[in-house]
Amino acid sequence: MNRGSAAQALPSHDANRLLAGLALAACGAALFSGKAIVIKLAYRYGADPVTLIALRMAFAVPLFALALAWAGRRASPLEPADHLRLATLGVIGYYAASQLDFLGLQYVTAGLERLVLYLTPTIVMLASALLLKKPVTRRDAAALVLSYGGIALVFRHDVAVSGRQVPLGVGLVFLSAAFYATYLTWSGELVRRIGAIRLTSYAMCAATFASLLQFALLRPWTALRLPAAVYGLSAFNGVACTVVPVFATMMAVERIGAGRTALASNVGPVATIVFGALFLDEAVTSWQLAGTALVLLGVFVLSRRPPAGIVSRLPTPQAAIEGGER
Repeated sequence: MNRGSAAQALPSHDANRLLAGLALAACGAALFSGKAIVIKLAYRYGADPVTLIALRMAFAVPLFALALAWAGRRASPLEPADHLRLATLGVIGYYAASQLDFLGLQYVTAGLERLVLYLTPTIVMLASALLLKKPVTRRDAAALVLSYGGIALVFRHDVAVSGRQVPLGVGLVFLSAAFYATYLTWSGELVRRIGAIRLTSYAMCAATFASLLQFALLRPWTALRLPAAVYGLSAFNGVACTVVPVFATMMAVERIGAGRTALASNVGPVATIVFGALFLDEAVTSWQLAGTALVLLGVFVLSRRPPAGIVSRLPTPQAAIEGGER
């Protein structure tokens, strides 16, 4: 009787764990996607990228500092070389990538920005092929054609609607994705050795220092005289669109694994389109929907058999599962 009850209870427990993991992954992806919406809303109040990055990081860093202290309370001390590597990763993956992303958002829609960021896995794969001579399979080639074909559809439409600044914006966001791809590539060994929470939190603290230093060097303190709405948006961006989704994604991976988390996180671009229409009055067109479908399909095809070696095991940008998101 007891054995039968236990056997019946196990599937229910597994189902609840699966649902909880999927919910965490989807919520994390949606909150990550809200970053672009928040930034573009803040631009309407006259805020600039340098100031917004500094405010975002200032609101996020106390929570990451607490997470770093918690994760390191029973861990082995970091080696001197680890401090330099972690700081470098933070500057590359969170400071430089964020700077380029925020600059690009001045010229492109939130929906196009999110799609370009979704090219991160393809950039990692291409870098592996070019630098390490990894073979590009037919599956990889098909994924590239689908992903970049989808971007081309949305790009062509946005250029026709928004004008000549769209290529500049796409270029900046693509560079942001390239910097984040570098972060993912270099962080793999450290993640396995020191843990995702410790690495992400340390890197975020380093990026915060760089962001605040940049603000101090480039802007007068009077630049902080901004409407209260900008501070509210920055607080939301730093906590709800940065800290919460990072840890929600990690919790999802713990419950359902990286693969399922990556698939659930594909709601990100769709959420960006919906949020853009609701809060920014961005048009939802058939071109945009078709391009989004192609990009998601391409990333899905690529994620079915991720390349080995240096290539990140994370199939999508939202699966910043072992590192976090910019």
